[in-house]
Amino acid sequence: MPFHIDAWIETARSLGREITAATVMRDFAGRRNEEILPALLGRPMSPSEVASIADAKEARYRELFGPHVAPLRGAVALLDELSAHGVLCGIASAAPKPNRDFVLEALGLRSRFRAVVGAEEVARGKPAPDLFLLGASRLGVDPREVLVFEDAHLGVQAAVAAGMLACGVTTGEPPEVLTAAGAMTTAPDLEALPEVLCALWRRVA
Repeated sequence: MPFHIDAWIETARSLGREITAATVMRDFAGRRNEEILPALLGRPMSPSEVASIADAKEARYRELFGPHVAPLRGAVALLDELSAHGVLCGIASAAPKPNRDFVLEALGLRSRFRAVVGAEEVARGKPAPDLFLLGASRLGVDPREVLVFEDAHLGVQAAVAAGMLACGVTTGEPPEVLTAAGAMTTAPDLEALPEVLCALWRRVA
Protein backbone atom coordinates (compact mmCIF):
# COMPACT_ATOMS: atom_id res chain seq x y z
CA MET A 1 0.00 0.00 0.00
CA PRO A 2 2.79 2.56 0.62
CA PHE A 3 3.68 2.46 -3.07
CA HIS A 4 0.07 3.12 -4.08
CA ILE A 5 0.02 6.02 -1.64
CA ASP A 6 3.20 7.51 -3.10
CA ALA A 7 1.89 7.08 -6.66
CA TRP A 8 -1.40 8.77 -5.77
CA ILE A 9 0.31 11.67 -4.02
CA GLU A 10 2.55 12.23 -7.06
CA THR A 11 -0.42 11.96 -9.43
CA ALA A 12 -2.53 14.38 -7.41
CA ARG A 13 0.33 16.88 -7.27
CA SER A 14 0.70 16.70 -11.05
CA LEU A 15 -2.99 17.62 -11.27
CA GLY A 16 -2.64 20.56 -8.89
CA ARG A 17 -4.02 18.79 -5.83
CA GLU A 18 -2.26 18.12 -2.53
CA ILE A 19 -3.34 15.00 -0.66
CA THR A 20 -1.93 12.99 2.23
CA ALA A 21 -1.44 9.31 2.94
CA ALA A 22 -4.41 9.51 5.30
CA THR A 23 -6.56 10.82 2.45
CA VAL A 24 -5.59 7.90 0.23
CA MET A 25 -6.38 5.32 2.90
CA ARG A 26 -9.64 6.98 3.90
CA ASP A 27 -11.06 7.83 0.48
CA PHE A 28 -9.24 5.81 -2.19
CA ALA A 29 -8.35 2.32 -0.93
CA GLY A 30 -10.65 -0.23 -2.55
CA ARG A 31 -12.35 2.21 -4.91
CA ARG A 32 -12.09 2.19 -8.68
CA ASN A 33 -10.04 4.83 -10.47
CA GLU A 34 -13.23 5.81 -12.29
CA GLU A 35 -14.65 6.78 -8.90
CA ILE A 36 -11.51 8.28 -7.38
CA LEU A 37 -10.37 10.70 -10.08
CA PRO A 38 -13.61 12.70 -10.60
CA ALA A 39 -13.89 13.05 -6.82
CA LEU A 40 -10.26 14.14 -6.58
CA LEU A 41 -10.67 16.81 -9.25
CA GLY A 42 -14.20 17.77 -8.25
CA ARG A 43 -15.63 17.56 -11.76
CA PRO A 44 -16.97 15.08 -14.30
CA MET A 45 -14.37 13.40 -16.47
CA SER A 46 -14.59 11.58 -19.77
CA PRO A 47 -13.64 7.89 -19.82
CA SER A 48 -10.62 8.68 -21.98
CA GLU A 49 -9.36 11.33 -19.55
CA VAL A 50 -9.78 8.99 -16.60
CA ALA A 51 -8.00 6.20 -18.46
CA SER A 52 -5.07 8.42 -19.42
CA ILE A 53 -4.44 9.65 -15.88
CA ALA A 54 -5.13 6.26 -14.29
CA ASP A 55 -2.78 4.45 -16.66
CA ALA A 56 0.03 6.88 -15.80
CA LYS A 57 -0.63 6.51 -12.08
CA GLU A 58 -0.65 2.70 -12.23
CA ALA A 59 2.53 2.63 -14.32
CA ARG A 60 4.19 4.79 -11.67
CA TYR A 61 2.97 2.41 -8.96
CA ARG A 62 4.50 -0.58 -10.76
CA GLU A 63 7.75 1.34 -11.21
CA LEU A 64 7.90 2.14 -7.48
CA PHE A 65 6.81 -1.30 -6.29
CA GLY A 66 8.77 -3.42 -8.75
CA PRO A 67 12.07 -3.56 -6.83
CA HIS A 68 10.22 -4.43 -3.61
CA VAL A 69 7.72 -7.09 -4.70
CA ALA A 70 7.49 -9.77 -2.02
CA PRO A 71 4.65 -11.78 -0.49
CA LEU A 72 3.15 -10.55 2.75
CA ARG A 73 4.74 -12.36 5.67
CA GLY A 74 3.00 -15.68 6.18
CA ALA A 75 1.13 -15.59 2.86
CA VAL A 76 2.77 -18.58 1.18
CA ALA A 77 2.54 -20.77 4.30
CA LEU A 78 -1.13 -19.83 4.69
CA LEU A 79 -1.87 -20.71 1.06
CA ASP A 80 -0.11 -24.05 1.54
CA GLU A 81 -2.19 -24.80 4.63
CA LEU A 82 -5.47 -23.81 3.00
CA SER A 83 -4.68 -25.86 -0.10
CA ALA A 84 -3.85 -28.89 2.04
CA HIS A 85 -7.32 -28.65 3.58
CA GLY A 86 -9.13 -28.13 0.28
CA VAL A 87 -10.08 -24.52 0.97
CA LEU A 88 -10.77 -22.52 -2.19
CA CYS A 89 -8.92 -19.20 -2.46
CA GLY A 90 -9.64 -16.16 -4.58
CA ILE A 91 -8.69 -12.53 -5.03
CA ALA A 92 -11.20 -9.69 -5.31
CA SER A 93 -9.20 -6.54 -5.92
CA ALA A 94 -9.94 -3.00 -7.01
CA ALA A 95 -6.49 -2.96 -8.61
CA PRO A 96 -6.51 -2.68 -12.41
CA LYS A 97 -5.70 -5.88 -14.31
CA PRO A 98 -2.14 -4.82 -15.27
CA ASN A 99 -1.33 -4.38 -11.58
CA ARG A 100 -2.87 -7.71 -10.59
CA ASP A 101 -1.00 -9.50 -13.36
CA PHE A 102 2.24 -7.74 -12.46
CA VAL A 103 2.12 -8.75 -8.80
CA LEU A 104 0.84 -12.31 -9.25
CA GLU A 105 3.38 -13.08 -11.96
CA ALA A 106 6.24 -11.53 -9.99
CA LEU A 107 5.30 -13.63 -6.95
CA GLY A 108 4.57 -16.79 -8.93
CA LEU A 109 1.26 -17.24 -7.09
CA ARG A 110 -1.34 -17.02 -9.85
CA SER A 111 -2.02 -20.77 -9.84
CA ARG A 112 -2.85 -20.69 -6.13
CA PHE A 113 -6.11 -18.82 -6.68
CA ARG A 114 -9.20 -20.41 -8.21
CA ALA A 115 -10.69 -17.00 -9.04
CA VAL A 116 -9.21 -13.54 -9.56
CA VAL A 117 -11.71 -10.72 -10.10
CA GLY A 118 -11.12 -7.02 -10.57
CA ALA A 119 -12.66 -3.59 -10.65
CA GLU A 120 -13.20 -3.60 -14.41
CA GLU A 121 -15.74 -6.42 -13.97
CA VAL A 122 -18.12 -4.60 -11.62
CA ALA A 123 -20.09 -1.38 -11.62
CA ARG A 124 -19.09 -0.28 -8.12
CA GLY A 125 -15.89 -0.51 -6.14
CA LYS A 126 -15.58 -1.07 -2.42
CA PRO A 127 -17.33 -0.40 -0.01
CA ALA A 128 -20.05 -1.81 -2.29
CA PRO A 129 -20.10 -5.63 -2.08
CA ASP A 130 -19.92 -6.19 -5.86
CA LEU A 131 -16.31 -7.40 -6.06
CA PHE A 132 -16.66 -9.89 -3.23
CA LEU A 133 -19.99 -11.20 -4.45
CA LEU A 134 -18.50 -11.76 -7.90
CA GLY A 135 -15.53 -13.53 -6.34
CA ALA A 136 -17.80 -15.85 -4.36
CA SER A 137 -19.80 -16.58 -7.50
CA ARG A 138 -16.64 -17.47 -9.43
CA LEU A 139 -15.57 -19.77 -6.61
CA GLY A 140 -19.02 -21.34 -6.54
CA VAL A 141 -19.52 -20.73 -2.83
CA ASP A 142 -22.15 -19.10 -0.64
CA PRO A 143 -20.98 -15.60 0.41
CA ARG A 144 -21.86 -16.52 4.00
CA GLU A 145 -19.12 -19.17 3.88
CA VAL A 146 -16.38 -16.73 2.84
CA LEU A 147 -13.71 -15.24 5.08
CA VAL A 148 -12.12 -12.09 3.67
CA PHE A 149 -8.67 -10.76 4.57
CA GLU A 150 -8.59 -6.98 4.13
CA ASP A 151 -6.14 -4.20 4.96
CA ALA A 152 -8.47 -1.26 4.24
CA HIS A 153 -11.64 -0.20 6.03
CA LEU A 154 -13.56 0.21 2.76
CA GLY A 155 -12.72 -3.39 1.93
CA VAL A 156 -13.91 -4.57 5.33
CA GLN A 157 -17.16 -2.67 4.81
CA ALA A 158 -17.55 -4.32 1.40
CA ALA A 159 -17.04 -7.79 2.88
CA VAL A 160 -19.63 -7.14 5.59
CA ALA A 161 -22.07 -5.78 3.00
CA ALA A 162 -21.59 -9.02 1.04
CA GLY A 163 -22.56 -11.04 4.11
CA MET A 164 -19.03 -12.35 4.66
CA LEU A 165 -16.77 -12.47 7.69
CA ALA A 166 -13.81 -10.11 7.58
CA CYS A 167 -10.40 -10.33 9.19
CA GLY A 168 -8.52 -7.04 9.17
CA VAL A 169 -4.81 -7.22 8.36
CA THR A 170 -3.21 -4.17 9.94
CA THR A 171 -0.53 -3.51 7.32
CA GLY A 172 -2.41 -0.44 6.09
CA GLU A 173 -4.68 0.80 8.85
CA PRO A 174 -4.75 0.33 12.64
CA PRO A 175 -6.85 -2.39 14.30
CA GLU A 176 -9.41 0.02 15.71
CA VAL A 177 -10.21 1.42 12.24
CA LEU A 178 -10.71 -2.04 10.74
CA THR A 179 -12.73 -3.23 13.73
CA ALA A 180 -14.96 -0.15 13.53
CA ALA A 181 -15.54 -0.98 9.86
CA GLY A 182 -16.83 -4.42 10.84
CA ALA A 183 -13.81 -6.74 11.04
CA MET A 184 -14.50 -9.65 13.40
CA THR A 185 -10.83 -9.72 14.35
CA THR A 186 -7.46 -8.34 13.24
CA ALA A 187 -3.93 -9.62 12.70
CA PRO A 188 -0.64 -7.80 12.10
CA ASP A 189 0.18 -10.04 9.13
CA LEU A 190 -0.73 -13.43 7.69
CA GLU A 191 1.86 -15.23 9.81
CA ALA A 192 -0.22 -14.45 12.90
CA LEU A 193 -3.40 -15.89 11.41
CA PRO A 194 -3.51 -19.44 12.85
CA GLU A 195 -3.96 -18.11 16.38
CA VAL A 196 -6.27 -15.33 15.23
CA LEU A 197 -8.45 -17.69 13.19
CA CYS A 198 -8.79 -20.09 16.10
CA ALA A 199 -10.05 -17.21 18.23
CA LEU A 200 -12.43 -16.15 15.45
CA TRP A 201 -13.76 -19.69 15.08
CA ARG A 202 -14.54 -19.82 18.80
CA ARG A 203 -16.52 -16.58 18.43
CA VAL A 204 -18.68 -17.71 15.49
CA ALA A 205 -19.02 -21.43 16.17
